[in-house]
Amino acid sequence: MKRVLALLLLGCALALTATAHEVRPAYLEFREVEPDTYDVLWKVPARGDTMRLALYARFPAEATTLDEPRGFFSNNAHVERWRLQLPGGLAGRTVAIEGLAATKVDALIRITDRDGITQTLRATPGEPSVVIPAVASSWQVSHTYLILGIEHILLGIDHLLFVLALVWLVKGWRRLIGTITAFTLAHSLTLAAATLGFVHVPGPPVEACIALSIVFVAAEIVRSRQGRPGLTERAPWIVALTFGLLHGLGFAGALADVGLPQQAIPLALLFFNVGVELGQLMFIATVLGAAASAQRLPVRAPDWGWRVLPYAIGSIAMFWAIERTLGFAA
Repeated sequence: MKRVLALLLLGCALALTATAHEVRPAYLEFREVEPDTYDVLWKVPARGDTMRLALYARFPAEATTLDEPRGFFSNNAHVERWRLQLPGGLAGRTVAIEGLAATKVDALIRITDRDGITQTLRATPGEPSVVIPAVASSWQVSHTYLILGIEHILLGIDHLLFVLALVWLVKGWRRLIGTITAFTLAHSLTLAAATLGFVHVPGPPVEACIALSIVFVAAEIVRSRQGRPGLTERAPWIVALTFGLLHGLGFAGALADVGLPQQAIPLALLFFNVGVELGQLMFIATVLGAAASAQRLPVRAPDWGWRVLPYAIGSIAMFWAIERTLGFAA
């Protein structure tokens, strides 16, 4: 079972790595600087510094562009900024993302008025245009942030690799449920604390430490197979609780990029966290279900098969750790 599970988990990891950039959301931000006047930020997923998705933001006919868009490539995205004037403001108007229907990505639309009140909406390939409400309803907030939470965990390869290693190391359903619960409680705590401003930690060092946490659990798998069970196998909830606090800070960084609606912060935070947990449970259930099905196949994994998972996870995570450390140390 372990050999089959190792190969399946590796396949999941490689598949996620290969598709991550193709499903990143586009991002459109309006920040009101004067009555009916907005600074606009438009970020489109790209590959390198030459190719970007053919997505274009479309506004009501009355909108006037006050300056030429300034575009540049940065971190696998094409970014444009300009100033827009729309008589009567955005409330009740339709914003569309041209080309979205031909992709697999969503587009997040964030509006911040002059009072600092923020709301976030989603355009999807099935519904590429949205009507901007004066104030987002509780249903809109709940649905938007639930989906954002699910998408964030399922596209967060580093978080999923950590969970993959836990699934490998923890034996028995009861211990696995307890371990995942500890991880959930821990990252829920730091997610809330950082989002509400009680904790302030720079993002780049957090991301580097998250990568190192993955290296740690990958090394624990190797020790376990060599007959030297480590802390993760002996007391998995301790490791899950400790590193869960760290991963929660990573979730908070992603949520900070999207923002929270000022009139419904507790609701948005709650449903983002629920979405993260649902996505995590969906991933674990899918992997274990696939492993159980594969065990019935007349295929025997090679004796060295167990090494593939920890060395692949550890190598990827160590690369991230070095890359992220050099990034914030530069």
